[in-house]
Amino acid sequence: MKASILLLILVITLFAREDRVDIKAQILEKIFSNIHVDSGVTLWCDNKHLLEELKKSSYLIITDECAVATIIVVESRESIENDENCKNKPIFVLNYELLKNIPESFGAFFWKKGRPNIVIIESRALFQNIRLSKELESYKEEKVW
Repeated sequence: MKASILLLILVITLFAREDRVDIKAQILEKIFSNIHVDSGVTLWCDNKHLLEELKKSSYLIITDECAVATIIVVESRESIENDENCKNKPIFVLNYELLKNIPESFGAFFWKKGRPNIVIIESRALFQNIRLSKELESYKEEKVW
């Protein structure tokens, strides 16, 4: 009996984790399939596990090189600070604090109180010639809050 309860708790814990890479990848795939850039959307991510999961997408073009990407997805500022190949590219962040601290970032996906949140700063997206489909209209914000 104790073993089955322990197993049940373990399974629930595994499925309840907020940072499940496959769930992040599915949500990001939905977001980026509704974003349009003149040169096309090619993604690079600083999280290698997430990058590998995104490569499974049949809708997205994923690259292993920041220089080739048209949009960069980052979890930490340090991963792009000293890389000249990552300069002057639109950035989508996976942490709300980075949206505040990186002016090149136009949107964020993050977990808050156990729920996924998507924020797209409309003025930053327009400045970087990023067009959003109607599906992303409800996630637009005027400014970082």
